[in-house]
Amino acid sequence: MSNQDINRDHWQRSAANDRSIPWEELTAEPKAIREEWVGDELWLRPEVTANDAVLLAIHGGGFVGGSVASHRKLFGHIANAAGTSAYAVEYPLVPEHVYPSQLDAVVSTYRRLAAEHPVALVGDSAGGTLVLGVALRARDEGLPQPRALYLISPWTDLEAAGESYDTSTDPFFARETVRGLGAAYLAGADPRTPAASPLHADYRGFAPTYIQVGGEEGLLDDSRMLADRMRAAGVDVQLEVFPGELHTFQMTAGNTTVADDAIGRAGGWLRQILGS
Repeated sequence: MSNQDINRDHWQRSAANDRSIPWEELTAEPKAIREEWVGDELWLRPEVTANDAVLLAIHGGGFVGGSVASHRKLFGHIANAAGTSAYAVEYPLVPEHVYPSQLDAVVSTYRRLAAEHPVALVGDSAGGTLVLGVALRARDEGLPQPRALYLISPWTDLEAAGESYDTSTDPFFARETVRGLGAAYLAGADPRTPAASPLHADYRGFAPTYIQVGGEEGLLDDSRMLADRMRAAGVDVQLEVFPGELHTFQMTAGNTTVADDAIGRAGGWLRQILGS
């Protein structure tokens, strides 16, 4: 199976409601990572660290799935690439918990970590939504600011207005699917609330941001529009589009060259920002 086919096969099976191969099985075990569980959350510590920062790592899953367990290997690969310890945070899921419960939980963890360490924020998909929400809260509530944001296929527009839903070959993330997930998370909240749907946020004063997105995913325009909005606000933002790739292809880390390359690039960027 080719690089692209591993991730595409996952999303095709997801579209058919086939969960026979868990999401985390797409990812190979990272090397030389020491794991320390704190309840259902997890420290991921490389053997050698390049700085004293912490990556607050926030998993995706559309607010209805995903977990520290599903993403621990991905975050381990990122920690190794960055030479930085990562803390993978858990948060409550829909339908039992809705906005802003997820954001409140992650902000609480950020507040604790940022009191002791420089913090960079890392998240994929809905985790990217929460990364942006945490950074907004930190700025607006006078908390220590994150040093950097690394976003993987971030979900920024809960109204799913992007044209990429019509032009992509994405087998899973159709516009109505994404709107349904967004409505369940919002539970009646305004879909243009900046902390919930961060496309509509004011990004003045934000930390340097690096965005990676697949060129064939439905959410491609979420990243494009976010990058445009950040540039207009004066943010140092880099957007990298990977041709032919689908949503969160980095989950195939250790098993595909494209995921390893993407994470290597992100790790180099984080080392530069955080110090190595």
